[in-house]
Amino acid sequence: MRQLFVNGAWVPSSSGEGIDVVNPATEEVVDRVPAGTPADVEAAVAAARAAFPSWSATSPSERAGLLAAAAGLLKERAGDVAATIATDMGAPLALALKVQTLMPAGVLASYAELLGRYEFDAGKVGNSMIVREPVGVVGAITPWNYPLHQVICKAAPALAAGCTVVLKPSEVAPLAAYALAEIFQEVGLPPGVFNLVSGYGPVVGEAIAAHPDVDMVSFTGSTRAGRRVAALAAETVKRVALELGGKSANVILPDADLETAVKAGVAGAYINSGQTCSALTRMLVHWDQYDDAVRLAAGIAASYTPGDPFAEGTRLGPLVSAAQRDRVIRYINRGQEEGARLVIGGTDNPMDRGYFVEPAVFAGVSPGMAIEQEEIFGPVLSVIPFGSEDEAVEIANGTPYGLSGAVWASTEEKALAVARRLRTGQVAVNGGRFNPLAPFGGYKHSGVGREMGDFGLEEYLEVKAIQM
Repeated sequence: MRQLFVNGAWVPSSSGEGIDVVNPATEEVVDRVPAGTPADVEAAVAAARAAFPSWSATSPSERAGLLAAAAGLLKERAGDVAATIATDMGAPLALALKVQTLMPAGVLASYAELLGRYEFDAGKVGNSMIVREPVGVVGAITPWNYPLHQVICKAAPALAAGCTVVLKPSEVAPLAAYALAEIFQEVGLPPGVFNLVSGYGPVVGEAIAAHPDVDMVSFTGSTRAGRRVAALAAETVKRVALELGGKSANVILPDADLETAVKAGVAGAYINSGQTCSALTRMLVHWDQYDDAVRLAAGIAASYTPGDPFAEGTRLGPLVSAAQRDRVIRYINRGQEEGARLVIGGTDNPMDRGYFVEPAVFAGVSPGMAIEQEEIFGPVLSVIPFGSEDEAVEIANGTPYGLSGAVWASTEEKALAVARRLRTGQVAVNGGRFNPLAPFGGYKHSGVGREMGDFGLEEYLEVKAIQM
């Protein structure tokens, strides 16, 4: 069994108990991590609190050097880390390398670069000097769907700001976080600056969120769990950043290139087997093109054949666990019960073993149906008709979420006009690429705060006015 990383050393958990890490493609146990305890959290927070004065006093250039070294080492080990993610999370190897490993390595490097230009002294206002200072000890609680990226989106800006970190990675897919801890240790990050306590959310996560010596908690996960984290954090009035669920709309206006927009939309719905908070799970198409869009979507979905994450050409890996597969199947059944038409897909396992599900496309989906309103977190696409641009915007904005979205039109100007009307944290216009330097976060129930880039750094900074 692995150990916890506390105060610069690998140590056993006080519980002596472990959690099996299961390969979702084979259902085999591949590793075991400690089931941490509140006592383990206490030790990790104490280490982070003790390390904070000296770490916060380091120069930006010193912190940048360590982050750059870590990013370099992560890139060198990208193949091994990607294989780890393909094993414990089930992402196809190509996706695990490009999106799950190299992208977060780039994010880590970007914070080293940002420290070279960021002004922590923000100038003067009248007789006041304005300075930005690290918030303190940060508790980071991360999910299983992007098990390295979400860790780096919290740890990199926190460390760059001069904060110390106590991380609880998901117990479902924790191994990439362990690889990052090993890298931080090897590059010489001082003891106590980064700590890792594995375990269950209701035990370790809640202990972190409620701890009086944790100055800020940053959480990524479900909206339900985010509410719980915020409630616990409120008892000690700590800062909270939440990146939560989504039900993002892909709005295809009548004059758009339908085939291109549908193809990109299916890819945006099925990436990471649909286990993506910003997945484009709702495709909105004008009534005049609706039947064509459904036909195109079904044909494209058929090419997303589930398979072994390590097999060349696999586009759709397993869902991460039996519980997640059961959840997706319940939604597929519920969609049919509510009157939507399942055009492609089903509930049978297409493989002999593993937590696989066939990609699904629903037609005849109406606003208010569960599959239109609720986050499913699987390869399930709902195609929804609209009659006017105003109706499309109303449908797009008509869920509790507001994390991402997309708009397609014949011109950028027309698409941008609709994009500005969407109540969501990000919008891709005519296939605009994801930008890991741009702020990422949501409106409404999709969360509070932003990650990545300058905005991500500033989540971990306090602002002080010094009167002269």
